[in-house]
Amino acid sequence: MATSDGGSDQGIDWSRLGERIDWSDWRSWLKELSGIDWAALTPRAPRRPEQPAPGPIDLTLAAWAEDEPGDKHAEQIELSYPALREWWLREGGDARTPSGEAGERLAEHMPELVPTWRRLTEMVDDEYAGAVLALWNPPAFLTGCSQAAVPGRSPALVRNYDWDYRLYDGVVMRTAYGGRRVLGMGDCLWGLLDGVNDAGIAVSLTFGGRPNVGTGFGIPIVLRYVLQASESIDAAVDALTRIPVHMSYNVTVLDAEGRHATVYVAPDRPAQVTDRAVTTNHQGKVEWKPYAAAIRSVERSDRLDALLAGGADTATVVAALLREPMYATKFHEGFGTLYTAEYRPGEGSAIYHWPERTWEHSIDGVAEETVHLLVG
Repeated sequence: MATSDGGSDQGIDWSRLGERIDWSDWRSWLKELSGIDWAALTPRAPRRPEQPAPGPIDLTLAAWAEDEPGDKHAEQIELSYPALREWWLREGGDARTPSGEAGERLAEHMPELVPTWRRLTEMVDDEYAGAVLALWNPPAFLTGCSQAAVPGRSPALVRNYDWDYRLYDGVVMRTAYGGRRVLGMGDCLWGLLDGVNDAGIAVSLTFGGRPNVGTGFGIPIVLRYVLQASESIDAAVDALTRIPVHMSYNVTVLDAEGRHATVYVAPDRPAQVTDRAVTTNHQGKVEWKPYAAAIRSVERSDRLDALLAGGADTATVVAALLREPMYATKFHEGFGTLYTAEYRPGEGSAIYHWPERTWEHSIDGVAEETVHLLVG
C-alpha cells in the first residue's frame, strides 16, 4: 500500500489482513490490499469491455513495429493513455511524484531511456505524462505468472502471464530506441512484461509474492531498460540489482548460449541474484502464505522444476503451461492466463501460445496485424 511519499505503509498487519479476505476471489482481495475497486475500474482500452460470465473471454491483440516514437506510438497513446492516467491518479495527483522529479529519477537510474521518454512525453498533452511514463512510484499492482529458462540447442525463456483481461494492453511491439532492437509484450504504453533484444538477451518477470510497497520504479519500465541497455547476462543482472523497484518481482534473464540468472528484486531489501531456472510467485521461500496458497505458487514451481529435472524440452514445457496447475482459468474473477510466451534469444524470436492458437514474431519480422481470440 503506497503512502503519499511513495514509502510503504508500515501500519498494515498483513498477516491479520489475510484472516478477513476471501482469497478465492481475486478482485475482492486486490481491492482490500490496494484500495482500488478493480471490478469498477475503467478498462485500459476500448477493446477490453466487461464480458459476462460464464463463457470464454474475447481477447484482441495487436502487433506493430516502429523504430522510434511516431505514428504507431501515437495510436497506442490514444488507445491506452486515458485509462493509464486514470489509474495513475486514482489516489489523487498529490499522491504521485511530480513529472520533473520522476524524470530526474529516470535520468539517475536509466539515462539511456531519457531521450525516448522525452519524445513520448511531448506526444502526450497532459501535465502528468512525464510521471506516468517514467513509472516512478506508481500505484500498487499485483500479477501472478510462472516462468522457466529451458536449456537445449536453442534455449528458450517460457512464461505464463496471469492477470485481469480488462487491464491488459495486449500489444506486441518491436522498437529500436537508440538503435537497439527490442521485441516484447508491451505494458504501461512503452514498458514491457517480457521480451528479447538483438543482442541475444531474453527477460521475463513474475510477481515476487510480497505485499510490501516502497520507493522505486514500476517493473515494466525496468524490463524495458534491461533489454535496451544490456548486451550480456552480467549487464542485465547489474541493472536489476541497482535499479530501485516499488514492489517485489522475480526477473529471469536468459542468453543465446543458455546462461541464465533469476534476480529477486524488492523495495525493502537488497536484490538477490540466484541461479534459479524456475520462478512462480515467491522468492525462494513463501513469505505471504495466504496469497501463495490461493494461486498455487509452490505447486506450480514444483511442477516446472520436475519438468526441467526430467529433461523436458521447450515444447513439453509450453504444453504444461497451457494446462493446470500452471494455466489459470479464473478469467471472470480477474486471474486468467492471458498468454504463454516462448522467447528464443539465439533466434530473436517470440511465439505466443494459447490452447487453440500460436502467434509468431521475430526481431527481423513482426506480423503487423490484429488477432482475435477466445480464451477460457
